Amino acid sequence: MGRIFHEGDGDLARLEGQTIAVVGYGNQGRSWALNLRDSGFAPRVCVRADESREQARADGFEASELSEASGADVVCILVPDDVIPGLPLERRDGSLTLVASGYSLAFDRFRPKGDAAMVAPRMLGPEVRRCYEEGVGFICAVGVHRDATGRALDRTLAVARAIGGLRQGAIELSPTQEAVLDLAVEQVLSPALTHVNQAFVQTMLAEGIPLEAIMTELVLSGEIERSYRLLREIGFAEQMDFHSPTSQYGQLSRRGSFDHLDVAAKMRELTRQITTGAFADEWDAEARSGYKRLAELKAQHAGEAVKALERNLRRQLGTGARSE
Repeated sequence: MGRIFHEGDGDLARLEGQTIAVVGYGNQGRSWALNLRDSGFAPRVCVRADESREQARADGFEASELSEASGADVVCILVPDDVIPGLPLERRDGSLTLVASGYSLAFDRFRPKGDAAMVAPRMLGPEVRRCYEEGVGFICAVGVHRDATGRALDRTLAVARAIGGLRQGAIELSPTQEAVLDLAVEQVLSPALTHVNQAFVQTMLAEGIPLEAIMTELVLSGEIERSYRLLREIGFAEQMDFHSPTSQYGQLSRRGSFDHLDVAAKMRELTRQITTGAFADEWDAEARSGYKRLAELKAQHAGEAVKALERNLRRQLGTGARSE
């Protein structure tokens, strides 16, 4: 079992007298900067001269050019992975550079001098702020990529605590482990779940079940979403008692029905594309092409036809339904 850190492991005094810069002021950057300030620090926000800089200044921060983050003792980089390698940053010995995703460090796209580490909230950017304000915090992953000073972990945990990332516990993962897990959820698990859902929809349609009823069962009613919330809050075994005996028997007696399908082999193949860096190379090529294939894939799988269908369903069923 991996090591887990809590608030007692993070000492804010480890950052005393050190300057902190936040690079980026989007969903994560704004939350980090506000949380750091409320924890007693004075982060400098370094962003492009656009609306994000204006927002930072409106929030009361000293905001400046990206390059001005170079001189800070601690830099928190909160921009998309593919943007990081092109940042005009010059890091120095003794400094700490933090990323919120292990990708750029794991696949050698970013090589800052000094300490390099990761604090990766398992939470959407705006919720990082909301969870801090509510006092509940959130789970995050923390890990050191390079410890040049001998103080990398201490300073990383201090930042994690300052943004609320130790209140629910932090899992120690290397940036490589975090990147592989994160990408695998997106590239291995998500396509598998999509395939299973599509097969289920086709099976139910063949039985004469209306599409509206199938989508209600899967999404619109919110039942599955709330069941997963119970999994998080009380666990699988405890939540089983909320299901009827018929449901319990049906779920448990049919376990193993798909075990003969070698899903794991395809999952291992897709994971190898991640761990070998093949996907990172593919994504770099996609960026150089101007994201042409991404645009084509979105148009095919999440384009206007799909949006129109979903909008129509939500007008009739669910929280957005309205009578006509």
